[in-house]
Amino acid sequence: MVTSNKNSRPASTPPGHRGTRLASYALAVALCTGTLVYGLLPGLLAVCLGFLFASALVGRERLRGPHLSRAWAAALVISLPIVALTALFANAKGVAFGAVAQYQALLHHLAGTVLEIRQKLPPDLASHLPDELLAAQSWLVEYLQSQAHALTGFGTAGLRGFLLVYVGLVIGALIVGTQPPVSNGPLRSALRQRGADFMVSFRQIVVAQFWIAGFNACCTAAFLWLALPLAGVTIPYATTLVGLTFVAGLIPIVGNLLCNSVLTIAGVSVSPAVGLACLLFLVAIHKFEYFINAKVVGKRTNTAAWELLTVMFVGEAVFGVAGLVAAPLYYAYTKRELQDSGLI
Repeated sequence: MVTSNKNSRPASTPPGHRGTRLASYALAVALCTGTLVYGLLPGLLAVCLGFLFASALVGRERLRGPHLSRAWAAALVISLPIVALTALFANAKGVAFGAVAQYQALLHHLAGTVLEIRQKLPPDLASHLPDELLAAQSWLVEYLQSQAHALTGFGTAGLRGFLLVYVGLVIGALIVGTQPPVSNGPLRSALRQRGADFMVSFRQIVVAQFWIAGFNACCTAAFLWLALPLAGVTIPYATTLVGLTFVAGLIPIVGNLLCNSVLTIAGVSVSPAVGLACLLFLVAIHKFEYFINAKVVGKRTNTAAWELLTVMFVGEAVFGVAGLVAAPLYYAYTKRELQDSGLI
């Protein structure tokens, strides 16, 4: 492999090995693109999660013998989702379906609020709203209602998604649980290096986004469950909004914009003053979020906000929602490979 440091250029690579590295890059690009084209991104992310969980268990195991430790780590990662799902359906059959119904109701509530936005605003302010806003209202209402209708078929889609994610977890766990071969060919070694770089990028992105999503969810929970009730205000679907804040916060930048819009509309459904309070709260949270992004995301991935926005815009335009989700990870991985090669 090519090695580099900050003060020297990477060492020259023999032609044969250079061809092997190029072949490994081509296979990595084909894999990353194929997961987006064929809708396999959840499976790929699950492979990475399974690998990380099993690797963590291997590092913490105290069982004798490396083979037994690897086997137990893989077995735990493979079996725990089944045990958890069985316990969920045995003791809380309606939890998952109740959550889906809550999100459907939230979407319908938001759609009704958008339709009545002129009636909720003060007359002097409502009279200054442009007529073009009606077309935007109609589009947003249709979109929210279509999303609520799409959740009706969550059962079949959820089962397919669970199977895809579970297979990915199994693959990731088995990668750790399987003893690597004693001797590696050049292409296999190069591919293992591509995979190792991808996993490092994945760990950086996931850890950073979990910190940010957790921070946003905790602040939103404190605002909706403590601050507003103390002021005598109760926002409907507060628990659902907190859950949405955490899940959407796992998507850099765009997820936060989505949560901001939803929370503001939910506040307007109570009164314009509450909507304004929600907006001011979100502005304050964003000031803290800039600090967190700079310390967590920026430090871990060496990526600026404008870079993330650009790649996410391109990813969404080419591959839709899957491209939007995958863009930060793919960009971090690409940037790491370029840095390791001494090109940037």
